[in-house]
Amino acid sequence: MGKQACGWWRGMAAAMLLSAWATQAAAAGRAEDGVGAITDWARSGDAQGRPFAVVDKPNARLFVFAADGQLVGSTPVLLGLTRGDAPSAPDIAQRLRSTGIPVEQRTTPAGRFDALPGRNDRNEAIVWMDYDAALAIHRLRPAPPAERRPQRLASPGVDDNRISLGCIVVAAAFYDTVVAPHLGRQRSVVYVLPDSRHWSELFRDAAVIWYGDFAAAAL
Repeated sequence: MGKQACGWWRGMAAAMLLSAWATQAAAAGRAEDGVGAITDWARSGDAQGRPFAVVDKPNARLFVFAADGQLVGSTPVLLGLTRGDAPSAPDIAQRLRSTGIPVEQRTTPAGRFDALPGRNDRNEAIVWMDYDAALAIHRLRPAPPAERRPQRLASPGVDDNRISLGCIVVAAAFYDTVVAPHLGRQRSVVYVLPDSRHWSELFRDAAVIWYGDFAAAAL
């Protein structure tokens, strides 16, 4: 068997193993461990010594970490109106300014984002995750009363936290006291957990670290 075939079989074995571990974790009530896994991965070197944040979409929550890996704050967030993990369309920023974004495309994409501080077209300080896709972390801002954004953000549940065009929205006080000092002054990394699949399928390197040497041996 050639090297290429061997590599393919090893990859398949690893994928099956990680899937099995994910199933066991979910059965044991550990679906929320994605936040812990990504945090460990970032601290182990993936964040490259930069501040970082983890967005737990299933639980509509943001965790912010200092450059030394210490948790500095956590808060509920508002997310894209439509559930989904696919990257934003390349021309979505242009459509935002002209015809608007269709409801089915108002998602918060999952993945790893190299973020940097900046300003939007209203000169508001924000944290850009993907400038071309107009994806950012920003303060709660005025919106039509019917959207009830402050109430959604303050509610104890998570089902009503889906309302934004795709950006991650936090309370103004949390932005000013936690996001701005840590993510708003230098480059950072933002990790967004998926809605539609287990986090280990998207962040395989983090899964290997989290699930241990047995999983790593299959890669």
